[in-house]
Amino acid sequence: MNSTVSHLLGRIGRYVFLCLVLGFFAIPLLWLATAPFDSTPRITTSMPDFALDNFRALLDNPYAMESLLNSVWLAGGTALLVVAFAALAAYALSRVRIPGRDALLYGLLLLSSIVTGTATMVPLFELAFRLNLIDSRLGVILIMSGGLLPAAIFILKDFMDSTPTSYEESARVFGASPLQIVRHIVVPVVRPGLATVAVWAVANVWGNFLVPFLLLRSPDKAPAAVIMYTLYTEGGQADLRLLSTFSLLYSLPVVLMFIFVSTRYGFRFHGGIKR
Repeated sequence: MNSTVSHLLGRIGRYVFLCLVLGFFAIPLLWLATAPFDSTPRITTSMPDFALDNFRALLDNPYAMESLLNSVWLAGGTALLVVAFAALAAYALSRVRIPGRDALLYGLLLLSSIVTGTATMVPLFELAFRLNLIDSRLGVILIMSGGLLPAAIFILKDFMDSTPTSYEESARVFGASPLQIVRHIVVPVVRPGLATVAVWAVANVWGNFLVPFLLLRSPDKAPAAVIMYTLYTEGGQADLRLLSTFSLLYSLPVVLMFIFVSTRYGFRFHGGIKR
């Protein structure tokens, strides 16, 4: 009897602890979901009066909504470049045996952690200036792609290694070229890996502030991460009405993308083949 009571109390204690942890993380999300509909939001969670004045005020901002479209262009362009070049490079490294291949991969992974870091922004800015890429979305896309490519290649190589080579051998017998093999055989098999890299690249670019802040001079080209920085007063106080509303709109595309990919692939990956 005592053991049953102690076991029951232990389960109740675990559930209470989990509820407290869940509440600790849920309260900020609850504030983000309710503050945009409150005409006078504060740093507290309360029932809003469900007014849409904050959204009307945000629409009056000449750069807020346009910045979301800029973020889509930057994130989408970077993801396309990263997925395309990483897939080709990972396939080549997976199929071609060259001396020092593993050392090259680990070197690329190491470079990916510093190429877009703060320490390298001065040479990157100088390079963009010499290539006439200052205040250019293309310059931001190229720099962000270069920083993400090494890690993307490292991730995709594992998927490529798990792809059966018998499919490719059959295609070669019928005269398929290497690009045709990659397009029609390898890509459909490693599609979950490509989706993983695409989501990872979009998330990295979507939340990046430093690179577009330094390279883009025109406010109409700035992404949402930079425009959000302007939703503060000159004294450094946050305009909670605009900031909460803009944060909600800013987070929705990433959340929807995660839901779509999670529903489509489930994030249950085993090498290049989903089981």
